[in-house]
Amino acid sequence: MPILKSNNYSPRFPFKNAHIHTIYPSLFRKVAITFNRKRIDTPDGDFFDVDTVKKGSEKAVILLHGLEGSSDSNYIKGMAKAAIDSGHDAIALNFRGCSGEVNKVVRSYHSGETEDLHLLIKLTLKEGNYKRLHLIGFSLGANVILKYLGEVGEAIDSRIRSAVSISVPCELAACSDEISKPVNWIYSKRFLSDLKEKVKLKRAITKDVINYEKVMASKGIWEFDDNYTAPIHGFESAEAYYETCSGNRFLHNIRIPTLILNALDDTFLAGACYPYELAKESKFVFLETPEYGGHVGFVGNGRKGWYWSEERAMSFLE
Repeated sequence: MPILKSNNYSPRFPFKNAHIHTIYPSLFRKVAITFNRKRIDTPDGDFFDVDTVKKGSEKAVILLHGLEGSSDSNYIKGMAKAAIDSGHDAIALNFRGCSGEVNKVVRSYHSGETEDLHLLIKLTLKEGNYKRLHLIGFSLGANVILKYLGEVGEAIDSRIRSAVSISVPCELAACSDEISKPVNWIYSKRFLSDLKEKVKLKRAITKDVINYEKVMASKGIWEFDDNYTAPIHGFESAEAYYETCSGNRFLHNIRIPTLILNALDDTFLAGACYPYELAKESKFVFLETPEYGGHVGFVGNGRKGWYWSEERAMSFLE
């Protein structure tokens, strides 16, 4: 597919700074929305929570958050509101351990864990009267979507019509290196702090799988993934985890229209996260790389208070 242009997006002055653009929506955006929560029990004796707004529509959007996010993240609430305003039901998946309650088993969630998404899609299509289902993910959740779509390939349910992956780290090893650079220290420090707090809460059930002291001493995302994420999910190392789960490995097998929206000033993303050649070779993958946007930013004063990424996503879905 041709590479899409974003000539119509030019944010106001302060948001031409990538870090302001990344941080502002998380701290200052206000989105009024009320979710209804449903718990889904998983085959392995665990659970994950789903937050929804349902209006009886025949169209629905499933939303996936990023690392240590949740349905309470402003970008999820903003996209959910845009979906509802556009006549869709909104279904926000909270990855295991991200809804305010520790999950029950050793495993948690990661950038390539697609089983829970597959289960949610299956239940949504079985229980709802949906004729059109769309997937929208952010950051880690965006990579999960790309991997899921590549895994199912031509076997995808015909009711799943399109997908949007926003600020997607589709080359995980390179992005792990990027987030560890000094320019991103504030984000790395916050992620590590949140992740280690969850390790503490699950210490009793992970003690036979990990070296707790090594995990808590991890000084970067790569080291943390090598000491914790990889072993609890059955990978030999962080390198094996990254290689196996990077979204770029799955783009060639995607069979529904899928938009990758990655800003060029996103300091989390490496050059390989702008897969121009892969997109050109695909009949279904569209790549859009606006000059500005930060990481899951895309601030804009669009209709009904939507951000630019929400306008773009809703336009692509239709």
